[in-house]
Amino acid sequence: MSSEDQTALEALNFANLGLSPKVLSAVVDAGYTTPTPIQAGAIPHALQGKDVLGIAQTGTGKTASFVLPMLTRLEKGRARARMPRTLILEPTRELAAQVEENFVRYGKNHRLNIALLIGGVSFDDQEKKLERGADVLIATPGRLLDHFERGKLLLTGVEILVIDEADRMLDMGFIPDIERICKLIPFTRQTLFFSATMPPEITKLTEQFLHAPVRIEVSRAATTATNIVQRLVKSGSKPWEKRAVLRELIRSEADSLKNAIIFCNRKVDVSELFRSLIKYDFDAGALHGDMDQRARMTMLSNFRDGRLKLLVASDVAARGLDIPDVSHVFNFDVPIHAEDYVHRIGRTGRAGRSGKSFTIATKSDTKNVDAIEKLIGQKIEWHDGDLSTIFTSEGEEEQPRRGRAKARGEKRGEKRDRKPRGERHATPPVEPTAEDVAEQPSLVPAEVIEARRQRKQAIRSENSQRKSGPEEPGREERPARNDRPHRRRDDEANTVVGFGDDMPAFMKVAVKV
Repeated sequence: MSSEDQTALEALNFANLGLSPKVLSAVVDAGYTTPTPIQAGAIPHALQGKDVLGIAQTGTGKTASFVLPMLTRLEKGRARARMPRTLILEPTRELAAQVEENFVRYGKNHRLNIALLIGGVSFDDQEKKLERGADVLIATPGRLLDHFERGKLLLTGVEILVIDEADRMLDMGFIPDIERICKLIPFTRQTLFFSATMPPEITKLTEQFLHAPVRIEVSRAATTATNIVQRLVKSGSKPWEKRAVLRELIRSEADSLKNAIIFCNRKVDVSELFRSLIKYDFDAGALHGDMDQRARMTMLSNFRDGRLKLLVASDVAARGLDIPDVSHVFNFDVPIHAEDYVHRIGRTGRAGRSGKSFTIATKSDTKNVDAIEKLIGQKIEWHDGDLSTIFTSEGEEEQPRRGRAKARGEKRGEKRDRKPRGERHATPPVEPTAEDVAEQPSLVPAEVIEARRQRKQAIRSENSQRKSGPEEPGREERPARNDRPHRRRDDEANTVVGFGDDMPAFMKVAVKV
């Protein structure tokens, strides 16, 4: 899309896009008048029934670009039991619940049945909604296929299919499920496909399931918003060193930090970092995939309403969460996949606001940092110097492994004098002397040391007397172990087998023949 076309689209308002009066009224009540570029480009084609391929960075209003035209088209017709009219596929429960909120907000003038099929919720409640007939079905792929295999859902009546956050679907391994679902839906459907990045696997998927799609790309794929200040922060490789760097960053940004999302690569790191922040009196919460649905929604609600200042999360929270006013994003771990960086920092700077992102990097993260800079097409500035100089906790500059021998004044290949293995780390405790006590009054007093010395000497002398003195009366000398006769080596000729002379009485009873 050229710059002139994009300027023309941005000059439009919602009234010129062809939406119905009911939808326009709800949009105005929500406080919106001018559509975003992705909305202005996708809505007219979606209203015409064309397939749309939308590519835009997060926070640009992709959700409304398919919710609004779907509401306009759903004003005619009625859903039948177990046969939804439209289907929206989302990669996570949070995104699915968020899309449902958008349908409730913009569809307040409509009487539509909306069904939400996600994990962590009772099957019975979801089946009741399907039995009433769903005009809009919002689901995650796994739960959708569960209902289909139970025979509670038919997909032959789907008119519009929306695949949202397709690149996240790829990362989570949902592509086989997406292919299976697309084969269960009529060939004549309309497909709306949205993604922030377009890796080769996603491009292949669009060629397979989209028919002559209209490509709406409001920005280069995998770019970051210009209103987000991005910085890299150096750190040591130890987890506690990274936690110390993060705490210092949070304290230094105290004046401008309203709230922040802190991203970790693993769920176990989320739990550890959350406990560490609580220990240091930070107002923090945690969000990861092992939490049940009610706890996750409660945590998100508390953060969105301002009852929590910091939210430690895994990548489950990185895609599409609509928290409009997040001032900071901290990447505690550099994301393994470069595309995740775009989605993480996209949680701040939404709807034209300014934001900041800080990524804590160690020397082992150099490869991932290079991949991120290559993807976004720009260099990320360092906050306080790059990784060429890392300072340890003692304040000494950490030297590279190859330069340590040179710093010690040794020649390359020269062997160092090493102590035996058992003597390298073990150092015997040293008893303070009288001079030490005189110089350092805080040590153990001299009279206590002398009493201990005399008691030890008495114990040693008593032990030595026992070893060298006469034996105690009544105590016989035990033979050596090798000279003792074996318990089973008695005179085998006199060994009695059986009962011997003691015959039991029951064996002496006369038996009648």
